Amino acid sequence: MKKAIVLLSGGLDSSTTLYHAKSRGYDCRALIFEYGQKHSRELKSAAAIARLTKTPYRIMKIKLPWGGSALISKRRQCALSPFVGKKGIPPTYVPARNTIFISFALSYAEAIGADAIFIGANAIDYSGYPDCRPEYYKALQVLIKKGLRDRHIKIVTPLIKMTKAQIIKLARKLDVPLEITWSCYKGGKKPCGTCDSCRLRDKGFAEAGLTNI
Repeated sequence: MKKAIVLLSGGLDSSTTLYHAKSRGYDCRALIFEYGQKHSRELKSAAAIARLTKTPYRIMKIKLPWGGSALISKRRQCALSPFVGKKGIPPTYVPARNTIFISFALSYAEAIGADAIFIGANAIDYSGYPDCRPEYYKALQVLIKKGLRDRHIKIVTPLIKMTKAQIIKLARKLDVPLEITWSCYKGGKKPCGTCDSCRLRDKGFAEAGLTNI
């Protein structure tokens, strides 16, 4: 059976990606990162999704002590007004986050002989992060061919050209437990409803003709 590493954050996109990879017949391993987020709510969702799907998972604890993002810096706050649709890169961008995560995933993939790395990156309904664009993942594929022993490993981004509504419809088709997923940049018992991630999730459900859960 084909093996895959799935980057799992506990959000809508990454959870749907895990279910998608499994539906394609992959024997999956999930990587969950604790990288200094201001809250651990998403980690609980990620672990719950992994357990529900009987997917072995690892929680990698890493430090980014230099900050550089509203998601990890105590001195910066996540903006309450949405950044979606504005030009530039929002303050919630974490410098080189996907590059760091994928580097761990590549090492893991080589070590266990995995064929692919799945990541739920999206470049349609997103906040404008540079490491979510198709050209970024094409460049990574070139890097794999130049710098890894197992040059056959593929970076798979099944959601990258889908709208949030399309992702939600796919999630429903795959029976993803959307009520368990967590998209909000803030912790707490309920999503804030005002951050970029909450607004994009609300937009997706509305366009899909469904009630956000």
